[in-house]
Amino acid sequence: MSQVPSKQSVAIVLKSGDKVSIKPDHPVKSPSDLAPGECLLKMICTGVCHTDLHAALGDWPVKPMSPLIGGHEGVGEIVAIGEHTNDSPVKVGQRVGVKWIADSCRDCEFCRKGLEQNCEKVKISGYTVDGTFSQYLVSYVHSVTVIPDELESYAAASILCAGVTVYRALKYSNTGAGDWVVLPGAGGGLGHLAVQYAKYMGRRVIAIDTGDDKHKLVKDLGADVWLDFKESKDIVADIKKATGGKGAHAAIVTTASSSGYTQAVDYLREGGSLMAVGLPGTAKLEASIFFTVFKSITIQGSYVGNRQDAVEAIDIAASGAVKCFYKKSTLSNIAQVYEDLSAGKIAGRIVLDVTK
Repeated sequence: MSQVPSKQSVAIVLKSGDKVSIKPDHPVKSPSDLAPGECLLKMICTGVCHTDLHAALGDWPVKPMSPLIGGHEGVGEIVAIGEHTNDSPVKVGQRVGVKWIADSCRDCEFCRKGLEQNCEKVKISGYTVDGTFSQYLVSYVHSVTVIPDELESYAAASILCAGVTVYRALKYSNTGAGDWVVLPGAGGGLGHLAVQYAKYMGRRVIAIDTGDDKHKLVKDLGADVWLDFKESKDIVADIKKATGGKGAHAAIVTTASSSGYTQAVDYLREGGSLMAVGLPGTAKLEASIFFTVFKSITIQGSYVGNRQDAVEAIDIAASGAVKCFYKKSTLSNIAQVYEDLSAGKIAGRIVLDVTK
């Protein structure tokens, strides 16, 4: 067992709406105090997600804990496992990932149906339990995701949230090889991963975003069609033109703008699927009821992913088929990262080194 210190540095929000700050003397749970099923991780790095900003602000209808150590895209090494843990699927020394879903009961109806994220007893990293903006973290042996040797820690971090979220949405979008998928926000943190997973799955991609940098990024990643929403005079007409007049088979809406949802029903073909992924706090989903019914459109909420989705998303990334474009920073810079997120200045993802 590694030597475990009694104190650590964490990034903490003392009260919802407060600024995030570094606390250098936060206690570390002793290995001897771990409950059965718990494991202690020495963290290596953590991604930063726009959801972490919502958690800090407390502006979603479901309120976070307070004080709050945020973060839910972490990679660390297991340094201890709780005594009397039975049938642990992981062991000390393994490198594992921590996701938005920190743990679930695994026995309720939702868990049995693969909806662990909707478990009545779900624990949410960086929201209802301490998250990955820390140097040590208590997690759960049955819920962490093993990181393959082929995938380095920083590349794995954002796959654990952004990657698994878009992968699951594509997986359940009722599309097949050769089908057209529209990705609003394609050049962003979730969107650029969605382009890659969609191409891996054989879909044809219509990427919607704005700016030369994002245009180049999504085209380099394999997008078949690029639409700049600031230049297009009619997004719906442009999508229909690109798809031979019939419209797209699915839309994976990762943006937090309600307009991204409203347009989708118009540009989807008959039998198409609208996968709702982005989480605007109070906006309403408005769509023509007539054409939703008349066109046999399916509107489905897709909320992160379960343990199996995470394994699949990580394994695809480990194969080299999907790569997260990220910039490195340190935990001490998290206040600036939050400011940049709020101002919309961050392209791709930011991954923090928590060891410094």
